[in-house]
Amino acid sequence: MTEAITPAALGDLVQIENGVYVFSQPDWGWGLNNSGVIVSGDTALLVDTCFTERRTNRLREEIRRVSTSPVKYVVNTHHHGDHTFGNYQFPEATIVGHPYCREKILSEGLDVVPYFGAVDFGDIRISPPTLCSDARSTILLGEVTVEVIPVAPAHTLGDVVVWLPQQRVLFAGDVALNGSTPVITDGSLAGSRLALGILRSLKPRLVVPGHGPTGGPEIFDAVAGYFDLVESAARRGYTRGLTPLEAARATTLGEYAEWSDSERLVANIARTYSELRGEPIGTPLARKEIAPMMTEFAGHPLRCLA
Repeated sequence: MTEAITPAALGDLVQIENGVYVFSQPDWGWGLNNSGVIVSGDTALLVDTCFTERRTNRLREEIRRVSTSPVKYVVNTHHHGDHTFGNYQFPEATIVGHPYCREKILSEGLDVVPYFGAVDFGDIRISPPTLCSDARSTILLGEVTVEVIPVAPAHTLGDVVVWLPQQRVLFAGDVALNGSTPVITDGSLAGSRLALGILRSLKPRLVVPGHGPTGGPEIFDAVAGYFDLVESAARRGYTRGLTPLEAARATTLGEYAEWSDSERLVANIARTYSELRGEPIGTPLARKEIAPMMTEFAGHPLRCLA
């Protein structure tokens, strides 16, 4: 039986800098991401869309509330549905992303939907990036310079971040979360560490994480500390021959216990096991095996309030 849920409130668009907005969706757990909106002159750029039809509708309404400028670009920070399922609602825009992001959106389609059976997705359709690059690129948006910087492998094998060098504002996608447990099922522990180094080198003033409240570069330190815990737990479990679930249960989360979706520890240990075995970065993991282990660790189905 599907667990009944009460969806989280719809998001709001909040200005964090002149012409720069964050569409925030607490509780920031599974399926509840942040999006960014940058408006300059008569043009707007959107960083990521939303998981459901209703939530992307709300995002469109909020954009119209603050600006009459059309959305000319949508940048996808990676391929996961909470950041891309609403792309189709911006047919007027060029969708920008990493080539791997396009590849995975096309190959996975709506495969993730059954894992969140309690969610009302509405009429969602697949719309992948059509302007793809794995090199650093620049979009001149009126008087604002927008840099799209590839940092993969990290959260996935196709991550990009959006950097506003004049404002020193960074949209980090799911490479850096704030108060929400990171997950690297589709990415890399080693790559995530390198990506955090790239983000630190930008010296941002404001960091908009993929999930969680906007903050400063201290977000990177917290994520790095969590990954230290993951690596230690995985090394102990790997040496002892434990399953990812057993290794997670043997781990004390400490200060990270309050972060949402702590069951992601299981997936993160599974990914680290892959790297400890010497498998190529991003070797696919068996999602159908990992999801039940995460559910068992949590003691309930994956909790998505979208």
